[in-house]
Amino acid sequence: MWLDIQIFGFRALWSPYFMIFIVLVALAYFLITGPYRYKFDGHDRVSVKQQLSFYAALLCLYIVKGAPIDLLSHITLTAHMIQMAIFLLVVPILIIAGIPAWLWRTVIDRPVIKPVVEIGTKPLISLLVFNGLFSVYHVPVFFEFAKSSPVIHFFVHGILFIAAFFMIFPLLSPLKEFDRMQPLLKIAYIFANSVLITPACALIIFAPEPLYATYTQGGAWMQAMSLCVPGNVLQGLAPGLTGPEMFTPISTLEDQQLGGIIMKIMQEFTYGAILAVVIFSWFRKESSNKIDPLPPTTAESH
Repeated sequence: MWLDIQIFGFRALWSPYFMIFIVLVALAYFLITGPYRYKFDGHDRVSVKQQLSFYAALLCLYIVKGAPIDLLSHITLTAHMIQMAIFLLVVPILIIAGIPAWLWRTVIDRPVIKPVVEIGTKPLISLLVFNGLFSVYHVPVFFEFAKSSPVIHFFVHGILFIAAFFMIFPLLSPLKEFDRMQPLLKIAYIFANSVLITPACALIIFAPEPLYATYTQGGAWMQAMSLCVPGNVLQGLAPGLTGPEMFTPISTLEDQQLGGIIMKIMQEFTYGAILAVVIFSWFRKESSNKIDPLPPTTAESH
């Protein structure tokens, strides 16, 4: 497959403009959390762990939205599901962990942003909105609509990313006012997310036939490919392109089933990691609260 997709060219495979954007974001993070942090009410440098987390988020973001996985997501549903799992679950977690509390407060404490974040991160709202949008997005008619133009595709993925961020923020928030849930409620919240995303995965895994025209019909597939392949390149290749089956050895139905399985597995693994963090933090907090005070010294007792 790798050699086959080389025909689409460097720009389609590696998205150099998006690469430049990622580098600029990394530079901005370095400056804001380093030399210019005092201008943002930041007095402490970010830890190495936070820096690694944020830069890892940018790397993951580039891999799934700029590297060949983005092109492959329009060829196979399996690549699309890998892209969605990393984009919607892994990247928000790394961003939340990588940005210090003082910078979060600077960004969120804005007249317009704060009420939106306060409402959007309410557990019940974030739970229903994210899982509802994810399920609706994978309804075939909406899936095809999202790929109908670059603007619509960018807007839909942006809304999904914000919803994913709002869903995860109550679990890992570095700001106390957004850390509303007790540990048991966080555990229930994680399990609820796992259950609510299952119908969308099950629909894809157990469908008796291919669901998406993007991967079965030449016209819809070419429209999807135009989202990442320059128009002049795609027009030059069009006479020799028949469909996604040119680039994958498995059938469309098998690809669809594999994509649904991978999404579910990656989702369970990610939620399992969050669950482990919640339980460990809870255990550590309970242990620190139960430490007996030191006994008085002999001199103090007299």
